Amino acid sequence: MKRASLIAFVLSATYLAAPLSPAHADTHYEGHVQAYVPPKGPAPANPPSAASAVNTTSVALAASATKPPAPAAKKRRPAPVAPPARPRAPAPDDSPFAFRGISLGTPLSALRQTDMVRATPHESELLCETDVAGSDIGMMIKSYTSQTVACRWAHHTAQGWAPSRAVVDGVPAVDHILRFAHASAGDPLRLYEMSFVVDSTTAFDLRDLLASRYGAPRVLGASSLPLLVWENAASTITICLLPDSHRATLTYLLKPAPLRAKGSEKTLKLSQFDEG
Repeated sequence: MKRASLIAFVLSATYLAAPLSPAHADTHYEGHVQAYVPPKGPAPANPPSAASAVNTTSVALAASATKPPAPAAKKRRPAPVAPPARPRAPAPDDSPFAFRGISLGTPLSALRQTDMVRATPHESELLCETDVAGSDIGMMIKSYTSQTVACRWAHHTAQGWAPSRAVVDGVPAVDHILRFAHASAGDPLRLYEMSFVVDSTTAFDLRDLLASRYGAPRVLGASSLPLLVWENAASTITICLLPDSHRATLTYLLKPAPLRAKGSEKTLKLSQFDEG
């Protein structure tokens, strides 16, 4: 037995030592190698079955069918855009016109108390037909009960009172007069007219100044001697070129004009006071 085993061992060693070739390869013995398969993990306690998956899907579909649809989102309307506010036109000023702060309708007593002098020299005062000194500058003597009273700025000199020159648009006027009247019995004398005679250059400057302040004037009269009128509910302003074309009158007039003495003239006399 031992000898047979030895012989078998020698033969097997010889066989293994011989070179192997495809032609003489002995394939009677082939080892079978099995691929490694990892062990399976523990099965879940309750594995989902196909039937349960179907049931779950059916329940989900039924729930979605019975659930009311979500309300559609409301579209927000754009907030109304307010139109841009239009600038309001300034309300017309119907208060009486004023000359350098002296308003038509001002009582004579108030005008004297405020000492509003618009004449040169600066020490001028307002003299009226109710003043005895008014005779020094050629005025009539009247009482406060007179229907109308005329006044003028004047200044005192060594020889007595002398007429002053009203200043209009920064230029001394040729002449001027202020008229007062009683609106009714017992009412104080109130300023209803202011008239000035100015040169034509000053008149054209006044035209532009008044137009920028009160708007374009109404044009009356002939084209050669136009009459420019600014008007509101209480008063008027008038510029009238005189026939010589070198001078013009500027007149502030309160309306309705109070009663005046018959025969009184509205046109300003250049050499003396209008006694009306």
